[in-house]
Amino acid sequence: MSEAGGRGCGSPVPQRARWSLVAATAAFCLVSATSVWTAGAEPMSREEKQKLGNQVLEMFDHAYGNYMEHAYPADELMPLTCRGRVRGQEPSRGDVDDALGKFSLTLIDSLDTLVVLNKTKEFEDAVRKVLRDVNLDNDVVVSVFETNIRVLGGLLGGHSLAIMLKEKGEYMQWYNDELLQMAKQLGYKLLPAFNTTSGLPYPRINLKFGIRKPEARTGTETDTCTACAGTLILEFAALSRFTGATIFEEYARKALDFLWEKRQRSSNLVGVTINIHTGDWVRKDSGVGAGIDSYYEYLLKAYVLLGDDSFLERFNTHYDAIMRYISQPPLLLDVHIHKPMLNARTWMDALLAFFPGLQVLKGDIRPAIETHEMLYQVIKKHNFLPEAFTTDFRVHWAQHPLRPEFAESTYFLYKATGDPYYLEVGKTLIENLNKYARVPCGFAAMKDVRTGSHEDRMDSFFLAEMFKYLYLLFADKEDIIFDIEDYIFTTEAHLLPLWLSTTNQSISKKNTTSEYTELDDSNFDWTCPNTQILFPNDPLYAQSIREPLKNVVDKSCPRGIIRVEESFRSGAKPPLRARDFMATNPEHLEILKKMGVSLIHLKDGRVQLVQHAIQAASSIDAEDGLRFMQEMIELSSQQQKEQQLPPRAVQIVSHPFFGRVVLTAGPAQFGLDLSKHKETRGFVASSKPYNGCSELTNPEAVMGKIALIQRGQCMFAEKARNIQNAGAIGGIVIDDNEGSSSDTAPLFQMAGDGKDTDDIKIPMLFLFSKEGSIILDAIREYEEVEVLLSDKAKDRDPEMENEEQPSSENDSQNQSGEQISSSSQEVDLVDQESSEENSLNSHPELLSLADVDNAASISPSEQTSNPTENHETTNLNGECTDLDNQLQEQSETEEDSNPNVSWGKKVQPIDSILADWNEDIEAFEMMEKDEL
Repeated sequence: MSEAGGRGCGSPVPQRARWSLVAATAAFCLVSATSVWTAGAEPMSREEKQKLGNQVLEMFDHAYGNYMEHAYPADELMPLTCRGRVRGQEPSRGDVDDALGKFSLTLIDSLDTLVVLNKTKEFEDAVRKVLRDVNLDNDVVVSVFETNIRVLGGLLGGHSLAIMLKEKGEYMQWYNDELLQMAKQLGYKLLPAFNTTSGLPYPRINLKFGIRKPEARTGTETDTCTACAGTLILEFAALSRFTGATIFEEYARKALDFLWEKRQRSSNLVGVTINIHTGDWVRKDSGVGAGIDSYYEYLLKAYVLLGDDSFLERFNTHYDAIMRYISQPPLLLDVHIHKPMLNARTWMDALLAFFPGLQVLKGDIRPAIETHEMLYQVIKKHNFLPEAFTTDFRVHWAQHPLRPEFAESTYFLYKATGDPYYLEVGKTLIENLNKYARVPCGFAAMKDVRTGSHEDRMDSFFLAEMFKYLYLLFADKEDIIFDIEDYIFTTEAHLLPLWLSTTNQSISKKNTTSEYTELDDSNFDWTCPNTQILFPNDPLYAQSIREPLKNVVDKSCPRGIIRVEESFRSGAKPPLRARDFMATNPEHLEILKKMGVSLIHLKDGRVQLVQHAIQAASSIDAEDGLRFMQEMIELSSQQQKEQQLPPRAVQIVSHPFFGRVVLTAGPAQFGLDLSKHKETRGFVASSKPYNGCSELTNPEAVMGKIALIQRGQCMFAEKARNIQNAGAIGGIVIDDNEGSSSDTAPLFQMAGDGKDTDDIKIPMLFLFSKEGSIILDAIREYEEVEVLLSDKAKDRDPEMENEEQPSSENDSQNQSGEQISSSSQEVDLVDQESSEENSLNSHPELLSLADVDNAASISPSEQTSNPTENHETTNLNGECTDLDNQLQEQSETEEDSNPNVSWGKKVQPIDSILADWNEDIEAFEMMEKDEL
């Protein structure tokens, strides 16, 4: 994000002179703010700033040097194993790997960082390596978004500073726009992605074969994120202005125009995910974090770089909606675009840390200070900003891939305020990186900020952004060999010169914004920071905003997250989280009792949770109990959404069943989606170990078959990976709760493990105990059992029909069986929008009880508590959360009346099964009519 900030404080100016005034205005606004703080916090000495700047240089050398020594020409460094990450040679990480294109990503992403850090000789050597070694014609599918901001942006940033150095006359005298020609080549390779009716690009493209060709292996996607489609204009417009080829800017503008047109008109918000063909919103939640973030950033920066008023008007319209609905100082919470007063989630992701910096560019300093301070308190609690954290500042997703967004906002707030407090913040970031992330071969991402465990990754953005912002934070103007005010930062912190606004202007700028909305003139009052308003005769203004937030984390989380080393010393344990709760764990039940939470067993087999604060062991335990209940309600709501998804079918097609037996199965959030792909057919085999929680000892038995695995002891995704690695073509997870049945328990969708699960390619289905026992008993009786996994029951195999020559009575029974399956699905279904999925790019699945295998299924219940009892809860008076009782025992009456027959220990003949089903056909048909 660049400090080149805004339209100017006065009247409009001629377009040709605009770029210089923009830079000058930004510099004036920021320098003026700096002078205010002479009476503020204790200033940092020039010597200490230089010392910290030199420390940043040494840290960059450590990261960059190890990449060049151990990883180049690979895309990224794996700092724990001291080797390069080459796509296809390492286990897939799903969407995260879409940034890797075998084009020396880290080197290209680091080009302009070398110049900012005054490493001009290294820059010249790096450019020669890029020109000599990098190939952009690889047969690899990459993310259009990541390739644009990292590679195209890196090449353009490198070109911008190469021509600057050449003009200075000392370095790069041999340079003749070679990086620009590579950028143009890459730009043309990305253009086929825009071949959609909407103009929104496909999310992925094959660098060699483009889109939709058989060899391209991509082009079938229908959805993309808003940021993915709306974060192209700076790089594409710069490419057009540099080369004179207008097609790039035209395509990027068309995508932005379409997103603007598809915004929700009453709220002026956009969703997270959109269908690239129809323009329908797929995910209708809206925020400023993952999936949307840089769309807003590029609207404002497109105005700064290109001088097109429509971009500023659009940004201000969106910004007004953000501050009206999403901003809940100091929090920024996602809302529903159609119901913007309703929060869509109770947690925030780390990518929103860029937003205070964008607010500085906008000129709205107060909320920037507030949100930044809140984030800093979270960092002081955990050393790094977790990938996601809750509104009470607990860790939601514990990873931290060394993201630079907080450092970015710290830099811009220092530029806007001159407050030395932000230098101390930067010093903390440096100390934490060296203390917790530094390893012998570079800097390693944090796998869990609570434990300090590392992950073997060092993303290219760490070198492209983190060191750039930290160095600029401590550098004085004379420390940089060029005027940083003449450039704007892209979302990847690449530098584009502001003079591009007057170069090769051939794009007609029709202002379409006012066609869609009436703008409030007050939106434009804060484009350029007015220091007399921002700091009204008070040099401690920013400090006065921060002060109430100093203890916001501790106040919201009295016990906090106890760090591992402190926990070992004190013997204390972190409070029980709802997502970790297991109804079969005696220790968890004891903790519930201590928190004043009691379990009530209902007649229908469910377990009801009710909290009585007065029964808690202490006030702290009562607070933990309240928090546990609130989390349980949130998880219950999330899981209930998942439970409304259509069930899948497991159809036994081998002798003597021939497709007559159809078992209702639950789907998974990962693996092959049977509703979009052809069904999977194969023989079944039990895995060893049966729980599938470790490497299979009988891979030859499951190779090419559908593996049967038991629920429990590990995550569903882990089971799927283990059987997939053994060669299975699908998996069926059978509930370990004896007697459970789809007739009495609601189906749920098996969730992921909180990580990227795109590496799982096989279909996975879930069967309750009774349905699973049918397959297990069939194996014992007939040894070889073939099943069909599909989204719904299929017609019987004609070849099987010919072999069996079924009687008309059997035909009628088979049809009836299919009707039963269909009717059962109709009864279970409830119309509801599909549940939301994660996006932090990749970033992990939403957590629910289904995330933790063996956790109890939950569903909200009616109010049952005594109204005279005092429940120490917030918005929980009389409310409670229900759990399906995993320990329930089915009564004989229930078993006898159950239309899904359990064979038990003795295998029933197929005729007996069908006869039992036939008795209920009429009732099911009546229910189906009622549903219709």
